[in-house]
Amino acid sequence: METEKLMLVQRELDLLNKHLNASNLSDYNKKRLLTELKSAIVVKDDELPEDVICIESEVELQEINTHQKFKFQIVLPSDANMQMKRVSVFAPVAVAILGYRVGSRVQWEMPNGIKTFEVLKVTRKSESLIESK
Repeated sequence: METEKLMLVQRELDLLNKHLNASNLSDYNKKRLLTELKSAIVVKDDELPEDVICIESEVELQEINTHQKFKFQIVLPSDANMQMKRVSVFAPVAVAILGYRVGSRVQWEMPNGIKTFEVLKVTRKSESLIESK
């Protein structure tokens, strides 16, 4: 699977770089994240397109093989609450999709194996819903 270029704001790039160096990510995920971060496009907050996943985004994903859908919001670790579907930016699925856009397919090693997710929807704070066509 070809790696798309991530689009991130500087603070998110810094968070992911810090996580890469301090985490216990699998070798597969470390290699993938390192490649993605090296080629990432860094933009200013006001230049980040509406359909790019960032911290505070609410997202809907679909796992390609099972067609299972997931909806959650990506938040800072201190705001994470699984009952409220608020997932830490350092959770495996959040690390996998941060910086991707609606329609992207992302492959990432999860606790139960390598999975491929498609980004179906992104809602940003104070923004309208963006959907995959």
